[in-house]
Amino acid sequence: MSHVLRKEVTAKVTGKADYVDDLQMPGMWHGITVRSTIARGRIQKITFQDGVPWDEFTVVTAKDIPGKNIVSLIVEDQPYLASEMVNHMHEPILLLAHPNKYILEKARSLVKIDYERLPAIFDMDASLRADRIIWGKDNLFKHYLMEKGDVDSAWSRAAHIFEGEYATGAQEQLYIEPNGMVATANAEEGVTVRGSMQCPYYIHKSLVPLFGLPENKIRVIQQETGGAFGGKEEYPSMIAGHAALLAWKSGHPVKLIYDREEDMAATTKRHPSRTRHKTAIAEDGTLLAMDIEFVIDGGAYATLSAVVLSRGTIHAPGPYRCPNVRVRSTAVATNSPPHGAFRGFGAPQSIFALERQMDRIARGLNMPPEVFREQNFLRTGDTTATGQTVNQSLDLAGLQKRALMHADYFDKKVQFQKSNTTARIKKGIGFATFFHGAGFTGSGERYLQSVAKLRATPDGRVEILCSMTEMGQGTNTVLTQVAAETLRIPYEWVTILRPDTARVPNSGPTVASRTTMIIGRLVENASKELREKLNLPAEYSAEQFARACESHGALEITVQYQEPGAIFWDDQKYRGDAYGAYSWAVYVAEVSVDTMTGETCVDHFTALQEVGRVLHPILAAGQIEGGVLQGIGFALYEKVQFRDGAMVNNQMTNYIVPTSMDVPRISVLFEEVPYEHGALGAKGIGELPMDGPAPAILNAVEDALGVSFHAVPLLPEEVLLRLVA
Repeated sequence: MSHVLRKEVTAKVTGKADYVDDLQMPGMWHGITVRSTIARGRIQKITFQDGVPWDEFTVVTAKDIPGKNIVSLIVEDQPYLASEMVNHMHEPILLLAHPNKYILEKARSLVKIDYERLPAIFDMDASLRADRIIWGKDNLFKHYLMEKGDVDSAWSRAAHIFEGEYATGAQEQLYIEPNGMVATANAEEGVTVRGSMQCPYYIHKSLVPLFGLPENKIRVIQQETGGAFGGKEEYPSMIAGHAALLAWKSGHPVKLIYDREEDMAATTKRHPSRTRHKTAIAEDGTLLAMDIEFVIDGGAYATLSAVVLSRGTIHAPGPYRCPNVRVRSTAVATNSPPHGAFRGFGAPQSIFALERQMDRIARGLNMPPEVFREQNFLRTGDTTATGQTVNQSLDLAGLQKRALMHADYFDKKVQFQKSNTTARIKKGIGFATFFHGAGFTGSGERYLQSVAKLRATPDGRVEILCSMTEMGQGTNTVLTQVAAETLRIPYEWVTILRPDTARVPNSGPTVASRTTMIIGRLVENASKELREKLNLPAEYSAEQFARACESHGALEITVQYQEPGAIFWDDQKYRGDAYGAYSWAVYVAEVSVDTMTGETCVDHFTALQEVGRVLHPILAAGQIEGGVLQGIGFALYEKVQFRDGAMVNNQMTNYIVPTSMDVPRISVLFEEVPYEHGALGAKGIGELPMDGPAPAILNAVEDALGVSFHAVPLLPEEVLLRLVA
């Protein structure tokens, strides 16, 4: 059953799948957002200039909001519509709706907003230096201190001390389908929104206070979603609220679809980061202490910065055994549009810094980087930087050896060194070793208490009810596989209900590499309970299952998350079992660098990972290949250009991402070590491949050129500047 067809494949390839912009409703109007053109200031006056028949439009401002003007998330600081102050460029101020979508853009250009301009902050260091943030709150959205042992006592015992500073830029998710919502809303029937999203219950949670309605009057339905990568985690709550407010006031269904430029300029991106490392090393090359400062730019509002910072903090010391660790991390506010979730959320930033630091130390010790790492790898029975004991079977040294051998690392390293002496195009090879925690951090899963259901019909068919969303990654297929394999029935007998808050339970958000491991396990447990309810023998056929369903009649099973084993996490001290399971990986990059143009090309990439049992090898390999390509973009191409805190290269013609011509040969390898508490032995996979490419590539660039780079993306002009310096 491991190579079954995707559940949604027929609808998508035949064009029958309905995306949000395919939806049409009787009497439907179209909406648009009017945004701030300054980074910070007070709204003085709004003027609707002549040029369109304004009496035909519905206009919504903050005064029209029936409930709370706040996007309900972790911290309630971001308004749906600015009323007095604007704190970033492109902040929503008012909304327009009209039956003719083609007149809306002209109308938007005729809304004149006068401001009192105020000083703004666009730099992380400037924000850290300021006493108060510019709109009256502390600069810091969140701060963590993670400690193990006694770092300060280690420096005097160190034979070597290495320091380094590393930076990563913002990155745009660039999903194929832009954000969009269709809403109906009135006081009698309540609010219904349909759209492109990852987390229906996030939107539901936010719309309840926005309209001051009871929960049963708010309904959120996911349409087919053309990619997300974290960019449709929290932001759809904003656009859903805007569409619903326009529908509420106009009395019409309203469709609000962003074009590509607006989507890129106004929505969240990966947090820029800066990481400083100070590392103490013993005479024999053993890690004695790590002192790490990790800072991320949250933008103007908190959004998900706290959880991004959390994951980046925990992953900052990596898969290494070190008795003394201190990580001080901070999410700061600036006057940029808020940054948010993006595949890996925080881990790619801090792992990039760590794996560059590991190579720096190895060079300083005159040790091969693989030897230095192997000497310091975590092993089964060791404790991580949070004090979590590694109970799973772990052989990082074996993983590293397998990956390097498959990539022909040692022979190529010698070969490249010989050929690089006279060549214009120099070649290099480098690698990164890393881990990624699957599921929510610490007590997150216990707090969520996710629920899933199975419904069996008298004809032997089974339906899965959960709020996990399909956005191209294979959720529908893998969850169906889990149920079918556990129930021992044909894959075709199992269907999965479209996420709809009026019909499915809250299974938590589709984020954090948790879908298969956490919700898949709920589906597995529900399937086992269904077998028991049907009183089936130890061995049975699909036909026997169908007859048992017919005899029993309709049956529904509800299961809720229960924490496996003795997991303990202290949120105050930031100590304990950070994740139920980790996935482990070694990635090897082979690059060519043109010393005349500065261009870097990835020629071959080896990605070896241990992710528990691989349920669907084709989908799993696709996740790795896609993540590696996004990681290559993060490393070499995707430079978000900011001016006054706003993205100015917000088009697909000037925001450069890897194309099919830039895809190297990617060798995907799996080491299967089933995880007893994951669905059929599976662990998380989706975010892992985002973590390793950037450091592996820059390690390879340094191998090629003998020049060290400490920031991504590494553009050709930056290579040339260093080569001619």
